[in-house]
Amino acid sequence: MNKQYWSSRIRDVEPYVPGEQPKDRRYVKLNTNENPYPPSPKVLAAIEAADKDALRLYPDPDCAALRETLAEANGLTPEQVFVGNGSDEILAFCYLAFMDDETPAIFPDITYSFYPVYAAFFGNNVRIVPVREDFTVPMDQLMQDDGTVVLTNPNAPTGIAVGLDVIGELCEKNPNHVVIVDEAYVDFGARSAVPLIEKYENLLVVQTCSKSRSLAGMRIGFAFGNESLIAALNTVKNSVNSYTLDRLALAAAKAAVEDQDYTHDTCMRIANSRETTTGKLRELGFTVLPSSANFIFASHKTVYAGVIFKKLREKGVLVRYFNKPRIDNFLRITIGTPEEMDTLVAAIQEILEEEA
Repeated sequence: MNKQYWSSRIRDVEPYVPGEQPKDRRYVKLNTNENPYPPSPKVLAAIEAADKDALRLYPDPDCAALRETLAEANGLTPEQVFVGNGSDEILAFCYLAFMDDETPAIFPDITYSFYPVYAAFFGNNVRIVPVREDFTVPMDQLMQDDGTVVLTNPNAPTGIAVGLDVIGELCEKNPNHVVIVDEAYVDFGARSAVPLIEKYENLLVVQTCSKSRSLAGMRIGFAFGNESLIAALNTVKNSVNSYTLDRLALAAAKAAVEDQDYTHDTCMRIANSRETTTGKLRELGFTVLPSSANFIFASHKTVYAGVIFKKLREKGVLVRYFNKPRIDNFLRITIGTPEEMDTLVAAIQEILEEEA
């Protein structure tokens, strides 16, 4: 491809590769960590009741009503809340707000694969910390106060979570730098670090509506932190795009945050299916890492993950496969409905019999 007109910033960047969204046939789709259940009925009602005529007008650039709702739900003030077009946008803003040539991004080698892409795109330095053989993160390597720490908790693609005591220690041991905790999957079995914000002014917690609130199609993300950190994010936002959320997304997000009972029920159903599926896969000879997320990370003792991935697709089941060092014999499997998980297990049983 001729890159003559490309800027030097992007010429050699390897962009993030999103999960497959196929259109050729109907699949059991367990590859992109989407919620298998619909949004809250209150969300759908809020979208339906939204003033459609107002769509000709720009939305509130401050997202004031949503920020107030989020603040009330989390025991914070609106000045401690930031709203963006999905948590991915917020994380990108973080790289601009809290990292530069002198302040590297520090994250594990096995984590959300967008992190190194952001760093390359924005020209940030990085320090990458290898995870242990059991895929746990050596936290002492993130406590050297030499850059901005970015930690997904629970981690992706492993699903392994750490406790609030570890998050607190990260903040204490990095007093001169920001600690960013990406909580995209926190509602499925981990504890949120939001209650620590009042104690640690260097803590920024990022969340999303895409997973636990079934709104991946709306692109809604939040960040919670000290007022100074939120002001930094607003400086970036208002230098790039002041209108991060449209009117329908604002209405949907507000309703979703308010309906906490529905979110809790959905997450519990997914967590129960996760544990059931984990047990069945272990009976079939899989190693499954302990997960607190809406997915599991699994490897079979004899059949290569790449083979299972390909044959599952042929059978109409999509999972995520990363052809990368250290994890190329693992599959990341999103938790779907009980019926979808039964279909997955049955397909895997067939594959194992075929490969025996």
